[in-house]
Amino acid sequence: MKIGLIGAGRIGAFHAQTLASQADITELRIADVDVDRAKSVAESTGASTATDADELVRWADAIVIAASTDTHADLITLGAEAGLPVFCEKPITLDLETTNRVLERVNTADIPLQIGFQRRFDPGFTAARDMLASGQLGRLYMAKLNTYDPEPAHDAYIKVSGGMFVDMLVHDFDLIRWVSGQEVVEVTAAGRALTGNPAFEQADDVDTAVAVLQLADGAMAVVSGVRHDPRGYDVRLEMHGSRDAVAAGINAQMPLKLLDDNDQWENGNEHQTFLERFESSYRQELNTFLKVAQGQMDSPCTGEDAGEALRLALVAKKSLRERRPVLVEEIR
Repeated sequence: MKIGLIGAGRIGAFHAQTLASQADITELRIADVDVDRAKSVAESTGASTATDADELVRWADAIVIAASTDTHADLITLGAEAGLPVFCEKPITLDLETTNRVLERVNTADIPLQIGFQRRFDPGFTAARDMLASGQLGRLYMAKLNTYDPEPAHDAYIKVSGGMFVDMLVHDFDLIRWVSGQEVVEVTAAGRALTGNPAFEQADDVDTAVAVLQLADGAMAVVSGVRHDPRGYDVRLEMHGSRDAVAAGINAQMPLKLLDDNDQWENGNEHQTFLERFESSYRQELNTFLKVAQGQMDSPCTGEDAGEALRLALVAKKSLRERRPVLVEEIR
């Protein structure tokens, strides 16, 4: 297969390494608005470069989009119009109207689309999902999900990110749908700007937030997020059911100081970035996309999945703004 990679920033460079190591890929070409950056990544991975995305879609058998968020909609549409399988980092867009318009083009073109929610490929989260689906956990009572960043993104990004729920906690909204196999019917959210960075208030955003979700069968989920964790990058999941209780993400690299006689975890090896925490998951999702692109399996994370996660994030924003529980059906 000939794969075109659009975007050579931090995640794009990481994806280039993964793609370059795959036996199924005969050639990899990279395009980026920063030509020098594309050349640098290409040289480090044995790939070649393309002038732009238009050139890539005319050449490639499938494309991987790791460019900036504001380009995703146009690039997915470009791939769809060329009849190519597309992998794109989340989100499709920051609003549902544009998201739905892109998905209409994708469905009309009948091409496979996989969105990059890499947590679906984390072994611990996968095991929790399998245990619930098999009945080992019994009836789900409560799930707890948290995402804590080591430090906020730069101020310019905060302004265009879509906000904490849309940019950061959307991963948790996707994960709870996937792990539980249920839809969320109601969201109650709260949040504050506590880190002292004025960029959040200037963007009408928060840096510390929580959302309580009611699932279709009455089970509850609590999603919490913090933009600044001085110990590192912390993503965890707990699931409490009628037969068992499990947790994923609790290990020696968890950036949390334990106070209950667990000095053996004080090893200074805590996760500091999302790439460290989910390195194997990122690789696995791209390996899976190659199977999707070759028609060996359906997309494990569709555009519709991404749309539903975005809808939950927007419902949470509405709840935060209006200070009330919001039914998901209020946002179509």
